[in-house]
Amino acid sequence: MANGKKTLITVQGTAITIVSQKTADYICLTDIARFKDPERTDYLIGNWLRNRNTIEFLGIWEKLNNPSFNPIEFDGIRMQAGLNSFILTARQWIEKTGAIGLLSKPGRYGGTYAHKDIAFEFASWISVEFKLYLIKEFQRLKEDEGQRLSLAWNLNRTLAKLNYRIHTDAIKEHLIPPTVTAAQAAITYANEADVLNVALFGKTAKQWRETNPKLDGNMRDHATIEQLLVLANLEGMNAEFIRMELPQGDRLKRLNEIAIRQLQTLLARGDIKRLGQGGWPKS
Repeated sequence: MANGKKTLITVQGTAITIVSQKTADYICLTDIARFKDPERTDYLIGNWLRNRNTIEFLGIWEKLNNPSFNPIEFDGIRMQAGLNSFILTARQWIEKTGAIGLLSKPGRYGGTYAHKDIAFEFASWISVEFKLYLIKEFQRLKEDEGQRLSLAWNLNRTLAKLNYRIHTDAIKEHLIPPTVTAAQAAITYANEADVLNVALFGKTAKQWRETNPKLDGNMRDHATIEQLLVLANLEGMNAEFIRMELPQGDRLKRLNEIAIRQLQTLLARGDIKRLGQGGWPKS
């Protein structure tokens, strides 16, 4: 199973592991089965997978969410489901059909994980009451995470705005002669803002608007937490580069190298997670 952020929630006294990956949350079926019978978790999951209704549910889910799902192998499994001799493990299901709804991790600290949609279905098979408590705790976890991400994003957006004042002051002091008009000064500010935009996002504000005509605001309003944090750093650095009287081309190159290096560090360490749908990829 691919690595992801692990979180524990407690449901009716049972610890349930949730692994959050880039596109989905996977809940540990082994932990859910432990609520019913701590000594026979694999047996319970295997019995559930043998059920014809389970196979039908898994197949429909994969058809809706997985373009690489193998329908031919699925039909073969579905025909055998319900027979006394029918046995199916999560690993066999994944290998035969190319399924993505189930994940199997071997080893002492491994287990069987399922996309939340499927995990809730399994929980219902174990205990309807347990399923309802599981959904309640899962929703509480997601709400808490959403609030923390929102606070972090707003903090970095505010920091970027404060550093932008330092940036514009440097432009005013070193790049704008005292006799220019307000309109001419605005052009200089916009040009320097685009130096940061290109260094970090790979495109100017105009190019972003042209490629995202349906989105409100500007590219910074749709940036990820990591991008906003790096933007705040770039604004302060560019202000110093301007005071050092470095040419714009040299500043752009340096800022781009810094942006790449800082984003790689943030994303590699996982100190700050992406905002999911809130961010947009750099093109």
